[in-house]
Amino acid sequence: MAEYAKGPDRVTFSRGYGVCIMGIDGTWRRACLLRAISDYDAILSVEGSIQGLNLKEFFLLLSSTGLAYRRCELVRVNGTEIDVQFLRGKNKKKRAASASTQESVIMRERI
Repeated sequence: MAEYAKGPDRVTFSRGYGVCIMGIDGTWRRACLLRAISDYDAILSVEGSIQGLNLKEFFLLLSSTGLAYRRCELVRVNGTEIDVQFLRGKNKKKRAASASTQESVIMRERI
């Protein structure tokens, strides 16, 4: 894991917090306990086997309804404990710039 993520910004749960991990395509799901989390990474204890699962990219579901989640990739496996890092989305400034460009084109067409 990154050096900057191991500082005091990490929150550790003594008993763990119940979460799930799920494949990007939704074909698999495993129950986990969230042991520690920061802005950049997390430590999970997985219930059940992770053998054969594609952990290159997956979701960490933080709520039972699926409304709070993070896109992750596997960093390290140590028995039932895994370290994951959160993947960041593409630059939102580009999306905002392209949206404003499209809006200006539409506005010109209306005039």
